[in-house]
Amino acid sequence: MQRKTLVALASLIAVLSTAALAQTAAPVRLRGKIDAVDAQSATMTTREGKVVKLAITTDTQYSYVKAMKMSDIKAGSFIGAAGKSGKDGVIEALEVVVFPEERRGTGEGHYAWDLLPESSMTNATVAAVAESNSGQELSLVYKDGAKKVTVPKGVPIVTILGGKAADVQPGLPVFVVAVQKESGDYTASRIVVGKDGVAPPM
Repeated sequence: MQRKTLVALASLIAVLSTAALAQTAAPVRLRGKIDAVDAQSATMTTREGKVVKLAITTDTQYSYVKAMKMSDIKAGSFIGAAGKSGKDGVIEALEVVVFPEERRGTGEGHYAWDLLPESSMTNATVAAVAESNSGQELSLVYKDGAKKVTVPKGVPIVTILGGKAADVQPGLPVFVVAVQKESGDYTASRIVVGKDGVAPPM
């Protein structure tokens, strides 16, 4: 009886471990356009040309992007800048997101990003803004680190605002954070849509 109990306990632990791994699966970032949408799901075509079905749940969060200007970025702003390596260790921005104050601290730090091969993301507070030969230069500080980022003219600058399910419409550009199940299907955690001609540049 004791052996059977131990076997049953081991099986239960294995099941719970598998469930925990599934719940903490690394998020997947998808970029593309919405093809179709209903209350429970959406279909999108990614920038790579893959058609993906997204399950939509009551936990799915919605946002949309609004265009901003370089003058909206000031000392004290909390931003996210996707970029590529430039000269002398300075990062050249590919896009910039100016976070609303209530989202200060989101994803803070410097880490690899998948906008382009070998690109990075720096979510940090702007310590200073200065002119440079190639555009504006931002001095960014985050916990345990600092980076300099140049923002060339023409780089997309947006902010992210709270949205709703009705914002997700066929034909709109989207940036989706999702979790992929073992079956290969995706569940959308967050859907960021383009609005008024502004596409999510992340």
